[in-house]
Amino acid sequence: MLAIELIADAIPPVHTSDTIQKVFDRMAEFRVSHLPIVNEEQFLGLLSEDDLIEEADYSAPVGSLALSLVNPYVLEDQHIYDVIRLFYERQLSVVPVLNAKKDYLGLVSINAMNEYFAKLTSVSNPGGIIVLEVDNKNNSLAHMSQVVESDNAQILSSYVRSFPDSTKLEVTLKVNKQDISNILATFMRYNYDVKATFNFTDQNDNSMDRFDSFMNYLNL
Repeated sequence: MLAIELIADAIPPVHTSDTIQKVFDRMAEFRVSHLPIVNEEQFLGLLSEDDLIEEADYSAPVGSLALSLVNPYVLEDQHIYDVIRLFYERQLSVVPVLNAKKDYLGLVSINAMNEYFAKLTSVSNPGGIIVLEVDNKNNSLAHMSQVVESDNAQILSSYVRSFPDSTKLEVTLKVNKQDISNILATFMRYNYDVKATFNFTDQNDNSMDRFDSFMNYLNL
């Protein structure tokens, strides 16, 4: 997905003639702490709530203030991962989107980002979650998919977490089955380290008991 596809049309930018009070009201209305300042189509920078909080006269236009604006942005054809990176690195609540001429097109809000991430990770789809610890040399999603598909299931989403000064990776898989006992048994047969499971149930509500029994058997 590209940045242009997540633009929140409902949130208008700030203009230099807008008062500080109007900016605060707009931030409160849309529950953000940043807003872009735009002069016609020209992007001037990103205004932060902290830039205005110490100002005495809330009726003053923001264009009359000496602001040290930051100007983080993405271009319309950048991948959504670049948007996520700016949210994380700059601790932003909105990310402006510009075209190739650096004209302002709109913004991506943190709320839109949260909705996209929920869809990306299939959190609304029923299914089990498996957390594996693997060596970075053995991180084969293709093989993990084969294990899951061997029980007529599919991986809905996955992500990898790395750790400093470690060769180990944490791989989280969301699969489209809640009875994942057979999948877990296959992973362990291939010497995968199962760190945790979530949403783990079956029709008889005894999947966890059977999994614990199997783990105890392996530890004998």
